[in-house]
Order: sequence, then structure tokens, then C-alpha cells
Amino acid sequence: MSEFRIDQISNQTGTAGPNIAGITTFSSTSGMLMPSGVTEYRGGRGRGLYAGGRSVPSSTNLNTIDYITIATLGNAIDFGDLKTISFNSSVGNASSSVRGLLKLGNDGTNSINTIEYVTISSTGNSFDFGDANTGNVSSSISNSTRGIFAGGYTVSPAPSTKIKSISYVTIASLGDASNFGDLVQVRGSMGACASPVKGIVAGGRDNINPSPGNSNIIESMIISTLGSAIDFGDLTVNRYNCFGCSNSIRGVFGGGQNTNPAGAMSYTIDYITIASNGDAVYFGDLTNFSSPQASNSGNAVSSAIRGVFMGGYTSPFDAQMQFINFSSTGNAVNFGNLSQARRSAAATCDSHGGLGD
Repeated sequence: MSEFRIDQISNQTGTAGPNIAGITTFSSTSGMLMPSGVTEYRGGRGRGLYAGGRSVPSSTNLNTIDYITIATLGNAIDFGDLKTISFNSSVGNASSSVRGLLKLGNDGTNSINTIEYVTISSTGNSFDFGDANTGNVSSSISNSTRGIFAGGYTVSPAPSTKIKSISYVTIASLGDASNFGDLVQVRGSMGACASPVKGIVAGGRDNINPSPGNSNIIESMIISTLGSAIDFGDLTVNRYNCFGCSNSIRGVFGGGQNTNPAGAMSYTIDYITIASNGDAVYFGDLTNFSSPQASNSGNAVSSAIRGVFMGGYTSPFDAQMQFINFSSTGNAVNFGNLSQARRSAAATCDSHGGLGD
């Protein structure tokens, strides 16, 4: 290694020379250590994305991607566009702290098994990642390494086929999904969340008709190993299309469509402790500012502190976002609005419970 000599350089007051630091050690009251790596792999986190979906009033399928900063309240901002127009997309989050995966659902006629990806810290359009072997309204979970897509159903050819399979991808590398295992029960439209170790799917329906196929079953899987899901417990009410999110400790499921009465929308929020199996416990209600607001077919993103429920179906579709704090129970509070009222969109973020934050 060549010599590095300093002779005439001093600080502003002339009382000392500069401090030179290596990569691994540095001890000083003043100085700077330069960051390393490309820009998109550095910087702050806590961004949530809501992509695609179906709009109101014309029920148009969308390719719009919105983003929010989870720690601050406010309306969503344009991020870019999906490569493929889609709705009934993945329910949950499959992402690392850098890359967000968006499992698409259908284009109004045919099921789409395409996975697209974005770099969450920068804005821009999505790119093709590969294909999954799960169908319409499958549920997605992840830790920092692996993304998992569970269940769903096909739209065509008729009749609709329910899917029990679970597939996985390695988030950092492009490519098609591989087989992971199977769900306990054939179904789609489940809420989903994760810790770094365990993935959770909850509710759903095993029939494309509203009743009696709605489920209250919660299943879990170990993300780092292959194998079928196992029974975890039950939600407080049977429902599908609920919004799932988590930090690394607590999973929360809001809204959905239930069977009591048949086809009614739910405003219930439940929670579980991810590390221990058991039935869900009542957390609070979704709200429309000061009153309960039933909703389904939205999605959710989260940080270590806060979960945000985004969009959904109310009367008829919803642009509203609401949030809860994981450490306490209570009703959701207004966060802001999406750029368009819509439902059945994909969501992803860089700070969910599967990343250990």
C-alpha cells in the first residue's frame, strides 16, 4: 500500500490536523465516515406503496402506484406505474428493505401470475420479476430474503379453481417462483403478515361466492424452510379480503367481508402475537373519522410502530387511509387519502414486521 502523508492540512481554527478513518474503526469527536453502496441501497426507510386496483366510478382497472411515508400523516403521492394493469392483486407485503414485489391478480378477464418489482426508496415504474404459481388474490409475506405467495383462485378458464399451493422467490434475484408447500385449507383473499421467522395468513374464502365459504382460520409457516402451513388459531369473525399488517411481534387484521349477515362488510380489527399460536383478540374498529366504517378489499403497510390500512370497498370504493399503533389497542385514525378511490390493489413497504424492525 502506498504512503499517505499529511503535512499542511489543519482544522478551521488551526489547533489540530484532520482525523483519517478506515472502514472498520474510527474514534473522534469530529470527522466523517463516507457511506458506501449505490444510492437505492442506502437512506431512510418507512415508505409504503399501493399499486394497481380497480377505480370508481367506472370500475376501471389501474396501473397507478401511490406511496406514503408511514411515520407522517398526509395524502399519497405518485410513485410511477405498474408495467401491467391489474386488480385483485396480492394481499400483504413481499419485500426486503430495498425491493418491493407486487404479485398481480387479473386484468378483468384472465388471471395473471406475473410478479413485478420496484426499488422502494426511489420513484419510477415497475419491472418484470418472474412468475408465481398462485392465482388471483393470493396472499404475500416475506422476511428480508424470501418472498412467499399463498393460495388464491383462477378466473379463467371457467369454472374458477381454488388454489392451495404456496410458492416462494428469493427477493434479491429475478426469476420464477418455486414450490414451497400447501395451505391447510384451499382458499384465497386472505389477510397476511409476518415476523422475520414466521408468516401468517388469515381468513379468506374457499368459494368465489360470498357464503358459506368465508373462513376464520389462521395458518402459519416458517419462512426460511419449505413445507406446508399449519393451524395457528381463529379470527374473531369469519371474513375474507381483510387487511393484514404487522411489526415483528404483533399481527393485525382489519375489515373484510363476513357472513353475518351474508355478504356484510366488517369494521372489526383483530390482533395476534405472531410468536405464539392462538386465537385472535379484538383490537378495535376501522373508522370513518368518528364512526365505525366497514370495508373490505383494501391492503395495508406497516413500520415497527404503525400499521396503515389503504383503500378498499365501502360505498362503493374508498380513497381513505387509516392507521393504528401496534403497541396499543383502539380504533383506527384517519391518515390521509390515496390519489384515487380504489380497491383490490397490491401493497408493499420497506419496514414491515418480516424485516425485524
